[in-house]
Amino acid sequence: MSKSTINHQRSITDNRSADPATRNSQATFIRRRLFWLLFKVFGVVVLITMVLLLGLIAVALSGPRTDEARFPPSQLAILETYYLGRGSWEGVGTLWAAPPDDNPEEWERFLLLDEGDRVIAGLSDNFPPGELYPAAADRVSFVVMHEGRSVGQMVFTSPFVSPPFIVALGVLPLVVIAGITAVVTLIIGLLLVRRIVTPLADVIAAAQEVTAGDLAARASVSGPDDFRALGDAFNQMVNTLEQNEQQRRNLLADVAHELRTPLTVLRGRLEGILDGIYTPDEEHIAPALVQTHLLQKLVDDLRLLTLAETGQLPFERQPVHLGDLAEQTASLFEAEAMARDVTLAVRTAPEMPPVTADPQRTNQVITNLIHNALRHVPDGGHIDVTVKQVAEGVSLSVSDNGPGVPDADLPHLFDRFWRGEKSRSRSSGGAGLGLAIAKQLVEGQDGRLYAQNQPGSGLRVTFILIAE
Repeated sequence: MSKSTINHQRSITDNRSADPATRNSQATFIRRRLFWLLFKVFGVVVLITMVLLLGLIAVALSGPRTDEARFPPSQLAILETYYLGRGSWEGVGTLWAAPPDDNPEEWERFLLLDEGDRVIAGLSDNFPPGELYPAAADRVSFVVMHEGRSVGQMVFTSPFVSPPFIVALGVLPLVVIAGITAVVTLIIGLLLVRRIVTPLADVIAAAQEVTAGDLAARASVSGPDDFRALGDAFNQMVNTLEQNEQQRRNLLADVAHELRTPLTVLRGRLEGILDGIYTPDEEHIAPALVQTHLLQKLVDDLRLLTLAETGQLPFERQPVHLGDLAEQTASLFEAEAMARDVTLAVRTAPEMPPVTADPQRTNQVITNLIHNALRHVPDGGHIDVTVKQVAEGVSLSVSDNGPGVPDADLPHLFDRFWRGEKSRSRSSGGAGLGLAIAKQLVEGQDGRLYAQNQPGSGLRVTFILIAE
């Protein structure tokens, strides 16, 4: 990403972070939209419930009438039998005085009419025998048949209640219950919407700010447990993004810093030769060549570190004896150690099991650890390389009696381009990639690398690989 793009993103972040009113307004707008959306959902649910209930009521009202469903009754068969035995309705009133089916209530509810709608028998004071029964549209009647012809009809009088009204009385409690349920549902819905909408709107508003480049935005953690977990996860994600962005900027600054020195030397030497200040001989070309080697090593280290971090670095694993590998690697530093009167010792416990590792990559790890110790150990000091068996496998430790590392800096010891001196002076040598590469190479082989200060002074760096 270009410098202008970075500055543009920073300006966006600064502007948005400095305007809390804009954030609150955006969150309020999102909250209203979500509230209205969920409110409509609850409204649709209530509406569907009411429609279904009204449909059931309509079906009930359109069903058969109560009296029509119950009749023709047994009284109709009794009347037909009576007429069949006598050939007339003479004396039929005795059926009302002493009902043959022991059900006087049902006999009180109807009258017997002839073909001219005059009352033949019944117990109604309003319609005595011989009285003309008025025709009514809602009259419920049944024809009494004899030899295929009508000889009379049963007419139900009192108590007669309109069947739709009876059904209405039956469904009225259902309507009341449905209305109460709808109101309660809406109230509960409003409460739930309030608990859901507010935290969700805050997360969406914060996500939009992060999308716009404000990595300082955070969502407020509130609401039910699931929404609190969502807010925590979002904030942790933004923290990671912010850290990655900071690491990316630091990497760009570190790479630029590491390239500046060798490029400056190269440019100065070449310009001096072109201007005639330096003669094009070995004395003046050799320092420039040394800087190209430094540049090449820096590029190779960066490529190796990138491949290791992205999991694209291949490992050819095989049984490896760490003690033998440590002896071979330490022998390469004997001349440098003797020149500074530094004691370099390798101690290996007997009968050590082999580990499953890539010998070339593991050798590079040991090389980086010893090289790092030599840079910081004082003249006349000592470096101990110890190989022993531990519960997790086999460990290799490189310890020295140098100044050690402040406890606050230990977590950053394996970061890229990290040095204890904030000025990033190259006087101690190295670009600050050795320990970062070592960590990635060890973890790429399912191992573990860590550092700790020794009692008194000095630093111990240990890595553990799984034994066979």
